[in-house]
Amino acid sequence: MSRGLVLITGGAGFIASHTALALLERGWRVRALDHLGPPVHEAGVRPPWLPGDVELMVGDVRGRGSVARALRGADAVLHLAAYQDYLPDFSTFFSVNVTGTALLYELIVEGRLPVRKVVVASSQAVYGEGRYRCAEHGDVFPDHRPDSQLRAGAWEVRCPACGGEAAARTTDEAEVRPQNPYALSKHTQELVAFSLGRRYGVATTCLRYSIAQGRWQSPRNPYSGVCRIFTLRARAGKPLVVYEDGRQRRDYVHVSDVAAANVLALEDGRTDFQAYNVGGAGATSVLEYADVVRQVVNPNVHVSMPGYYRFGDTRHVVSDSGRLRALGWRPTRCVQDIVREYAEWADQAGWTDETTDRGMERMLSLGTLRLAGAPA
Repeated sequence: MSRGLVLITGGAGFIASHTALALLERGWRVRALDHLGPPVHEAGVRPPWLPGDVELMVGDVRGRGSVARALRGADAVLHLAAYQDYLPDFSTFFSVNVTGTALLYELIVEGRLPVRKVVVASSQAVYGEGRYRCAEHGDVFPDHRPDSQLRAGAWEVRCPACGGEAAARTTDEAEVRPQNPYALSKHTQELVAFSLGRRYGVATTCLRYSIAQGRWQSPRNPYSGVCRIFTLRARAGKPLVVYEDGRQRRDYVHVSDVAAANVLALEDGRTDFQAYNVGGAGATSVLEYADVVRQVVNPNVHVSMPGYYRFGDTRHVVSDSGRLRALGWRPTRCVQDIVREYAEWADQAGWTDETTDRGMERMLSLGTLRLAGAPA
């Protein structure tokens, strides 16, 4: 029996395709709206991993006509469409992530549409550097590391009060401090969604994903995913290029666990007007991640640390997903599982590395990727 129709924006994407599969298995009907554009997709081509039972509509989330058509008959929306990269195209972050979200609510309200729930895909990025602990000042929330510090190769975050050492802690949902254009756009998106949702009675949940990975992550996008980048480079026998000193820590969550969180948020009224972290099983350094890729894919490749750093990047950020766990959700897959699955899929599909060197070269040319010790 159908539970109704769910519209997924960005619906041909990586997370969306897994979520669509989970929704279909639970009896929902699924419609996807996606612009099918590069670098994520081959232009205009439906990806083979999008389930065949999904109705696909091609259009932009900033297009009034496209969104209006996609909303017809929808009972709920999973708003996953987003723009993310490491390039200095600031206006695009806000036009897609913020304006697209405002348009979605505008059309729901204007048309008095019977949409019961909207789940918005947000990001761990809204925390900036996240929570740290200083021996003298307790919990602190530092600003981004200045470029002068990074140029000197001084990677670790310092206490903003005394300049002393500060230890990274897991970050819960309480304190939000976005520090780069993508993060600012995602936090603004949350503010728009919660404000309009409350005002007009549209139940809304925001999910702050950690780094989601697994099969079907686009091999074409040169800027997304350490799993994709390291795996494709290892398969090609290229060195795994690690930024900073490789000791920066993140948490990585398997895409099927993200899909489960999406379904829970959609179906569980306890999540209405709440934000939740969707995090991985624990912290992993970039060097540890590279070691897993070498073990799984190609032990003969070496790790290269030329001293590059991404301007505006965070040092350590690991999410505390305790609030979502309290509702019955939990991560089920570890980094080894993620890499093994992605590598097997890349082998089966015959993916080759045609983008990673070009992506680094472009980031260097734009100043998004910089070299420690180089003149300002």
